[in-house]
Amino acid sequence: MIITNHTVEKIDDPFGILEGDRYEFHLFAAVDEEDELYSPEGFYIRVLYAVTEPAQKIAGLFLHNRADDSVLDFELEEDEIELVREYCAAHLN
Repeated sequence: MIITNHTVEKIDDPFGILEGDRYEFHLFAAVDEEDELYSPEGFYIRVLYAVTEPAQKIAGLFLHNRADDSVLDFELEEDEIELVREYCAAHLN
């Protein structure tokens, strides 16, 4: 899996309930045709990323079909999750 592009938006917490900051990433990725995640339409990964004083982590991760924005019933492998975590950490505003 190769992350080709992304968007990121800081999530507002108007009530101050959440500790730290939250960001929503949309990571656009490419995979080989043999990969189970492959589809002609493509997919993106929606990542909720939490940043607090002691740590940064993935708070939620969802795969979406690009054609109709439906949620895909797949899970990423551990090395792919680590790739996503590293990518998000490196691309915060």
